[in-house]
Amino acid sequence: MTSLYLPDVEARPQPGAYQALIDAARSRGTEYSKIWDLFAFQQAFTVHLARFSHGVLRQPASISPGLRELIAAYTSSLNECGFCREAHAAAAGELLGDHDLVRSVLVDLEASPIDERTRVLLRFTAGITTNLPAMGAADVDAVRAAGWDDEAIYYAITTCALFNFYNRWITATGVPQMSANAHRQQGRMLAERGYTRD
Repeated sequence: MTSLYLPDVEARPQPGAYQALIDAARSRGTEYSKIWDLFAFQQAFTVHLARFSHGVLRQPASISPGLRELIAAYTSSLNECGFCREAHAAAAGELLGDHDLVRSVLVDLEASPIDERTRVLLRFTAGITTNLPAMGAADVDAVRAAGWDDEAIYYAITTCALFNFYNRWITATGVPQMSANAHRQQGRMLAERGYTRD
C-alpha cells in the first residue's frame, strides 16, 4: 500500500479509534483509507474535525445527507482530489440510491439528468471552489430563487468549504486513492455510520 508523503506522521499514531482501525486493517492485510493516518497522528484534536464533519454532513436539515455527499464529491472533482471524489461519490450513490446519477454529475453537470434546482446549487458550489472572489449576495439570491432555504444554503456552503480543506489536506499529504472496491465499501460505511469513530 502506498505510503503518505509524511512517513513520520504515518509511523506515529496516537492510541485511539483510528489506530485501532489501522491496526485491524493491517492485521488482515487489507487496504484501508489512509486518511486514518492523518486522523490518528493528532487524534486529540482531529477527533473534533471528525465530529464537525459528521455534523456538517449528517445533521438533519432541509438539504439531504445524500446531496451534501454529492456536493463533497463534486467539490473534490473540481479540485482533482481523486480520493475524496471517489469516497464521497460512493457515499452519495448509497444515500441517493443512484450511483449512475452521481457519476453523471461528476462527468458533466450540465449534461447530467439531475433536476435544475440541484444543478443551480451545484453551480453555486462550483463558484465557491473555482471563483470565490466573484461570489456575492446575488449568487446566494439565485440559489434561494431556485427554491433552497437559508438552512440548505448554509449547509451547502459549509460542505463545500469543508471539502476545499479536505482536498488540500489529503492531496498535499499524499493520501492515495483506493481501489474501486475499497471505495465502494467505504461509501457504504460512510452512508451507514457517518464520520465519528470515537
